[in-house]
Amino acid sequence: MPLSETLPGPAPAERMSRVKESPSSQVADRVRAFLAEGRKVLPLTIGEPDFDTPDHVKDAAVAAIRAGETKYTSANGTPALQKAITSRLLRKTGQSYATDEICVGGGAKQLIFLAFMATLDEGDEVIVPAPYWVSYPDMVSVNGGRPVIVGTTAGEGYKLTPDRLRAAITERTKWVVLNTPNNPTGAVYSEEELRGLTDVVRAHPHLSILCDEIYDEINFGARPVPSAVTVAPDLRERVFLVNGVSKAYAMTGWRIGYGAGAARLCAALGTLQSQSSSCPSSVSQAAAVAALDGGREFIDRTVAIYTERRDLLVSGLDAIDGLRPAVPEGGFYVWTDASALTGAVTPSGTRMTSDADLAEHFLETSGVVVITGDSYGCPGHFRASFALSSDTIREAVAGLAHSVSLLRRWEITGPREALRGRQK
Repeated sequence: MPLSETLPGPAPAERMSRVKESPSSQVADRVRAFLAEGRKVLPLTIGEPDFDTPDHVKDAAVAAIRAGETKYTSANGTPALQKAITSRLLRKTGQSYATDEICVGGGAKQLIFLAFMATLDEGDEVIVPAPYWVSYPDMVSVNGGRPVIVGTTAGEGYKLTPDRLRAAITERTKWVVLNTPNNPTGAVYSEEELRGLTDVVRAHPHLSILCDEIYDEINFGARPVPSAVTVAPDLRERVFLVNGVSKAYAMTGWRIGYGAGAARLCAALGTLQSQSSSCPSSVSQAAAVAALDGGREFIDRTVAIYTERRDLLVSGLDAIDGLRPAVPEGGFYVWTDASALTGAVTPSGTRMTSDADLAEHFLETSGVVVITGDSYGCPGHFRASFALSSDTIREAVAGLAHSVSLLRRWEITGPREALRGRQK
């Protein structure tokens, strides 16, 4: 008998069988259990900035409260926030968006969910390149769609190629998801790469692009992160840009995201929001205006710190035999190939046969917590965050080195200039 039939209360709808708990939440529960036992944990799982929200943003929120800006707003945001969003989009993309082409929600995550809810009929397909952010496939599935996972390789920079995209398109394909900078890999699509992908999309009028650009300000390149709508302005009606203030301005708890795209799509999202959460928080919207209009000092300062942390974590992981980290171009994660450790044996005799085995070994032997690659559709890897202090990163790297040193009966394989440290 299914568990749902043995519990009190209304039985879950069939759609709930298509969605699972976020792997990030499961890891957080594991960490809490360890802490409850009084054990030290070094979580390389953090998915939010460890900086505080800028003071001028907090001041704007307080001012809004004192001014009585605590009532319902339009489902698609206040005029002040819509203006700040359109100004930011013009600076980034060169495109001028009208008010009815903007939508505001309780985080970028909500807008992505609502976009799928508004557009997917049963059996419609969404192309999701792997590695992918953990929520994309479940968002598609719970809204009746079918996620079509398209693998990428390290040699391709973990990016979707035009040939792979073209091969995955069918008459039922509704969206292709592009996340740049990518979570978990930190990969950033160049203008040339975006041009190649948009050329494919242009040939299929039934296909649109959902661009998740939430990490675009945490960018380690010399030039801004390009956008699909910039390289292919003729596809503007078929490109839905999603962004927000959570990552760039350390405002994850304020829950403000925004989208830009076809007026018909934005109207549909506004309708759904009006029937669910009514509107985003009025106070958070005032804070978001201050963030978007407040200059780049906070962003530039924090990106400089992230750069130092990135280099520290990448060099530390690269020095550990069996781990091959990819250097991220944006975001605050390091994607690491740990497939060379498959088959390794712990001192207790446990053989590493899965990502979960390896993550458990790290946790048990050094207290280091990572999120496994299979959560992102790419087994044999793990994601490690550097939204942490440099001291914590150093301690975590030392812990991982210790954990790997305990493994036996494995040997490193792969494209190293010299194989290091064979163990038997």
